[in-house]
Amino acid sequence: MDRILVAAIRELNDAHKADIAEAAKRHGFTALFFDSVDEALPHLSEAEVIFGQSVRLSQNAPKLRWLCSPSAGVEQFTAPGAFLNPDAVLTNSSGAYGVTIAEHVVMVTLEMLRKQPEYDRIVAAKQWRRDLPVRSVKDSRIAFLGTGDIGREAARRFRAFDPASMVGVNRSGSDRSGLFDCVINVNELDAALKNTEILVISLPKTQETVRLLDKRRLSLLPDGALIVNVGRGAVIDEAALAEELRAGRLLAALDVFEQEPLPCESPLWDCPSLLITPHISGNMTLAYTKNRMVSMFLEDFENYCTGRPLKHMVDLKKGY
Repeated sequence: MDRILVAAIRELNDAHKADIAEAAKRHGFTALFFDSVDEALPHLSEAEVIFGQSVRLSQNAPKLRWLCSPSAGVEQFTAPGAFLNPDAVLTNSSGAYGVTIAEHVVMVTLEMLRKQPEYDRIVAAKQWRRDLPVRSVKDSRIAFLGTGDIGREAARRFRAFDPASMVGVNRSGSDRSGLFDCVINVNELDAALKNTEILVISLPKTQETVRLLDKRRLSLLPDGALIVNVGRGAVIDEAALAEELRAGRLLAALDVFEQEPLPCESPLWDCPSLLITPHISGNMTLAYTKNRMVSMFLEDFENYCTGRPLKHMVDLKKGY
């Protein structure tokens, strides 16, 4: 009986499916493709490998040995009971999203600094104004809270704008990319925030990162500082940020939120100096992202089938 590989990702195109099916056949697997989790559920009893991002897949696959998430964030898989088979391993697709999310970061940063949301409202009212003061990335002091794929790709693009400084912040205080002027340990974050005019956040949700930017740390940012969050919403104390925005002290562009969809009653909706996007910076619409995601899966599928270590393994205790 063939071993079963289930792919439950509607964004896969015919070429992706053909590549996965060919690799599966070569290693004695049958590949089954579904556009939704509901369609896949009746076929999970024999699934050994799953390519999908819903915890409902891992919770209903008793013979699962490896799940590859097409997303970078995997906090849904770190909770107790996320896997029906506790011996299953998890990989993710961190490394596929840096390009698309970095472009989003550049886009919203320029929009906020150049007052595009305000000009959108002016034009929508059929008015003609040209006097709003704008700012530049040039000579700005930028800090990147998170120096993984997303942080590095964003830094690579921002370097072309000639900022005054680019500081990376991570757990280890080290980085080999050479993209930052310096990289500091997260324990030095307080001092870094005091000199940050643009803060780019690309952190996952872990025990260490929840509310990392609390009321006290937000107060350390200088007046007019811009926060761009494309990591996880739980990293920021949203109530404290709303207070800062309403006071006119900070600006923000948020693509992620503690609760998604953002509830209608959230105070963030009508905050001034805030650009909201509905978690679209890293969705699977860019061809490069999808192609990279599939190639990473196929690379580890080859490793899995030949007994080599999986390259994109997630530490379930750390959450990344």
